[in-house]
This record gives sequence, structure tokens and C-alpha cells, in this order.
Amino acid sequence: MARTGVRYEDVQRAIDALMAKGEAPSVHKIRETLGTGSFTTISEHLREWRRLREENRDVPPPQGMPVELQELAETLWTQAQEAANQALAHYRQESDARVDEARQQATEAERRAEDAEQRETALSAHLTQVDQRLEQRTEELAKLRAEHEALLDRERQSRERSDELTRRLEASAEDMKRREQAHKQALEEQSEKHRERLAQEEERNESAEARLMGLLDQERQERQAADKAHAEREQRLTRRLETTQEKQSALQRDLAAARQTQHETEQARDSAEQREAALRDQHEQLSARFEALERQMSEQAQHWHERERHFEERLWASLEALREEWRTETAASPMKGDDAPDEKGPA
Repeated sequence: MARTGVRYEDVQRAIDALMAKGEAPSVHKIRETLGTGSFTTISEHLREWRRLREENRDVPPPQGMPVELQELAETLWTQAQEAANQALAHYRQESDARVDEARQQATEAERRAEDAEQRETALSAHLTQVDQRLEQRTEELAKLRAEHEALLDRERQSRERSDELTRRLEASAEDMKRREQAHKQALEEQSEKHRERLAQEEERNESAEARLMGLLDQERQERQAADKAHAEREQRLTRRLETTQEKQSALQRDLAAARQTQHETEQARDSAEQREAALRDQHEQLSARFEALERQMSEQAQHWHERERHFEERLWASLEALREEWRTETAASPMKGDDAPDEKGPA
């Protein structure tokens, strides 16, 4: 039975167009004119058209032809049609088998492409996790750097404070030293003055003993007052020295604490530098793995694109070969005798 894809009217219009151009209608030419349809359907419509044309022919067949010859011609015509139909059925089965094989290959290629997409999706998810871990490591590295900078800032402040305490301690020691020297110099000057006054009083002793006694009493009183003032001043200086020593001890303790803090800061800085170096190495390793994964994905994608291109080329080449073989076999089939029949029928 004819397929519903190409109707008899379509074939008839194609035949009219070919005959208007002066060309004899054939299955191959009709299909090229229509651009669609199977050869079997077009062949059946072409036989129907020829049958109707023979039935409606006004010119009667030539008289005098033997009946045996007409029967023999009809038998040969029927056998030729059956052989052509069998050949077409064989070629159609073979082409259908090849088309099925091509479809199976296309299905296999689609399945492989889906597998490649799934692997690519898995790789994308893995790369996303790697990116997240890399971002997390980068944030931790930034935090460690901030902590390192804070420790460096604290270390700088500790050093500045230690230097300030050292300067204050040195200034206090210099001040104390200057005061001790001034006190000794004042005592020496006062003693020198006392010795000079005693010498003067001894020289005057011969002329004014009474006056000397009074001066001695006065000197004794002044000496006692001076000794008392000197003792009081010495006590004040002693107390100030003790206070200064206490301050110096406190400054030394602060200095020791500052040095301890500086030592701890240096240890924390060394630890932070070690952690930073470890994170930097890990970052470099992750970056290397990320680049390797990117190269692997690129190579796989290029490989799959190349395989898809080769498969498409092979598929199109196979389809073209099937079409060319179909055209060649159709052109070489016994149906070729039907392309240009004699207007008077079979001889």
C-alpha cells in the first residue's frame, strides 16, 4: 500500500511539470521534483498513472498482434515488475538495517555524551568545592596576616614602651648622679668655708680671745645647725634615693615584663610566620591541583569535541554513501526501463 506521505495528486503534478519541461517521468526525477517520499510509494503512483494513461489512450492498440505475443509481453512485464519490486524491497531492507545501525551509533554517541556531561558536572562540583576551600584558606590567610600585623603593631608598641622606660630609667639615674655630685660639692664647699673661717678665727685668737670664744660658740651653733641641716638634707636625699631605687626597680620589672611580652610576641610572630608559610604552601598546592584539573577538563572537552566531530563526519559520510548507493542501485535496477516507455506500448 502507498504511504500517506506522498499522494497520487502530488506525483501527478510532478509528472506534469517534468513533461512540460520535455523530460520523461521517472521515479528518481519525480522524487527530486517533490523533494520527499519513498521510492516504493512514488513507483506505485507512477504505475497507477501509466495504467490510467493506457486505459484512457484514444489510439487503439495495433491490430493483428498475436494473442500469444501479447500474453508473453504481459508475462514478461509482470515478471520484470516483480523482480524490480523484490530488488527494491531487498535494497530497502538493507538501507533500513544501515539506518538502524546509524541510529544505534547515534544513540551510543548520545549516551557517551551524557556520560561526559555527567563527568563534567562532577568535575564542576569538585572544582566548586575546591574554590570554596581555596576561598576559605584565603580568608584564614587574611585573618592570620591581620593577626600577624596586629602582633607586629603590639611588638612595636612594646618596643616603644620599653625604649621609653629605658630612657626614663637612664634619665632618672643621671638625675640622681647629678644630685649626688651637687650634694658632695656643696658639702666640700661648706667644709672648705668652715676651714677658712676656722683659720681666720685662729689668727684672730691672739687679739680677741673673748671674741673668739663667742665666735667659737657661734660657729659651734652654726656647725650644729649645719650638721643638723646636713643630716636632714641627707635623710631627704636618702629617702629620695630609696624612692628612686624603688621606681628603678619598678621600671626594671616593667622592662622585664616588656621583654617577656616582646619574647612572647616574637614567638607568636614566628608561629604566625610558620602558619603563613604552611598556608602559602597549601595554597600553592591547591592552585597547582586546580590548574591541573582545568587542563584535564580542557583536554577531555577537546577530546570529546574531536570524537563528536569525527562521529558526525562518519555519520554524514555513511548517510551520503547510503544515498549514493541507493541512487546508483535505483538507476541500475530493472525499473529503469519504465522511465521512457514507448507511446505504443510494449513491442
